[in-house]
Amino acid sequence: MSELTTVARPYAKAAFDFALEQGQLDKWQSMLQFASLVAENEEVQGFIRSSLATSKIADAFIAICAEQLDQHGQNFIRVMAENKRLAALSAVYQGFLELRANHEAVKEVFVTSATPLTAAQETKIANAMKVKLNSQVRLITKVDPALLAGAVIRYDDTVIDGSSKGQLNRLSQELCL
Repeated sequence: MSELTTVARPYAKAAFDFALEQGQLDKWQSMLQFASLVAENEEVQGFIRSSLATSKIADAFIAICAEQLDQHGQNFIRVMAENKRLAALSAVYQGFLELRANHEAVKEVFVTSATPLTAAQETKIANAMKVKLNSQVRLITKVDPALLAGAVIRYDDTVIDGSSKGQLNRLSQELCL
């Protein structure tokens, strides 16, 4: 099964990236789920492993799926068939689900401010970070009076320093150059 997972990973990533770009995560999840169920059928598995031309296998697979696949989904099936990877559709679906779960996970954003943030300020920061990270966010706030004013926002390996102390430090460095 690990071989199928390795084979499926790039297909799952391509499907996920395309679905995310098109804003169609639900639609692609549904298409992949249906296609993986079709691919799990014993008769279909035998057909997939047959010596027929890949275009005939793809056409038959798409015909079985009927209106469950849009044009892009059909193209995806054709590419997988041409590369003799239809047997990996269930693993592609599972990979897609994992990528989606990771994408939709709540990300922690650490905010250190000079004074306690109001609810409106927290909402404004959370909304801005939600757009920037393209993900749900959870703010973890801390007060540090040494910042003088403003706030420092940290997520992953990124720091956004909007504090007065940070601005003074940058100004000091500019003047020393």
